[in-house]
Amino acid sequence: MNQKLKYVLVAIVTMLVTVVMMTSLIFFALGGTMEKAADMVRFIAAVRFVEEKFVGDVNSEVLINGSFDGLMKSLGDKYSVYLDEEKFHQLSDMNQGSFGGIGVVMSFAEPGHCRIMSVMDNAPGKEAGLEANDEIIAIEGVPVSNLQPEEVVLRVRGHEGTPVVLTVRREGQTDRDYTIIRSNIHIDTAVGDVLPDTEIGYIRIASFSENTAIEFEEALKKQKAKGIKGLIIDLRANPGGLIKSCVEIANLVVPAGEIVSVVDKSGHKEVYQSAKTDESIPIVVLIDNNSASASEILAGALKDRKAATLVGVKSYGKGSVQTILPLFKGDGIKLTVAKYYTPSGISIDGVGIEPDVEIAMPEKPVTDIQLEKAIEVMKGKFNN
Repeated sequence: MNQKLKYVLVAIVTMLVTVVMMTSLIFFALGGTMEKAADMVRFIAAVRFVEEKFVGDVNSEVLINGSFDGLMKSLGDKYSVYLDEEKFHQLSDMNQGSFGGIGVVMSFAEPGHCRIMSVMDNAPGKEAGLEANDEIIAIEGVPVSNLQPEEVVLRVRGHEGTPVVLTVRREGQTDRDYTIIRSNIHIDTAVGDVLPDTEIGYIRIASFSENTAIEFEEALKKQKAKGIKGLIIDLRANPGGLIKSCVEIANLVVPAGEIVSVVDKSGHKEVYQSAKTDESIPIVVLIDNNSASASEILAGALKDRKAATLVGVKSYGKGSVQTILPLFKGDGIKLTVAKYYTPSGISIDGVGIEPDVEIAMPEKPVTDIQLEKAIEVMKGKFNN
């Protein structure tokens, strides 16, 4: 046996001895199945082999993080993702209603595409020249078509003061790169007032973050004090957020009874109930194909409980629940752990919620015809 072969065999035996010594611990830690233990042995052996034999430099942390990323992508679920330290903090900031970004609302209604729906005033995107209906086709040179919607959002957002390069496609023009410096974006997630010359309240919910229910309740109280007879809740372009926040708002507008049920992998069912017992006012809800997740829970509960009329177009269809697992180095994973069902027992995952009154926005709207239709529907309720 030549010296080179002996060297390789010794290395392999050393690795095998190392991993076999860990097998018993892995066996019990993973539920006691030999198959799981064998798979973990394969993984550890591969990592050790790469660390010891790869001809280039190996960063063990990068190697493991890449394994986590691959693990989540192998699930084939666009909502289950690995979050490195930066993205994990960004997600936390988003749930607080404040984050570093460029001040645009993005649409993912077309698979593999990201279109700008609106640009906030006095925000970096506006100052850079971005416009509604622009399509973001790449972020830092990475095609949007290669990314999940969650990844697009987290790549656009980042630390305040840092740059992001977006490749933007605009109708009739050559594709162009925009270098935009992120700033702190704070969103009041539930705002509105009484619509002019009406007795109709209006509240736009941009997302469901920690403070959304408080903001919604304060806006509703102010509008009721002005004597509103009906309420329009605008959930268009609302990507969702915290179920807790959604349920808190549902308790203010959904009659006593079921709001939503959540069923996990084992079949365990958790039912969220509204405790609302006071008299309700007529409600109209605006939805579009970017109303997703928690916004669909609220819209679905109001529709199924016959507490509101839905106006607009079919919603996005995200009927799954994610949870976050910190991985103790500032990073974490977001994993789909359950499906939710509307009070009528319907799962809208991949299907969406149909409006009661369908009306689509034209490509280049002059007025908000969906809101106009919602007002018309509400006035019809007053006359009944």
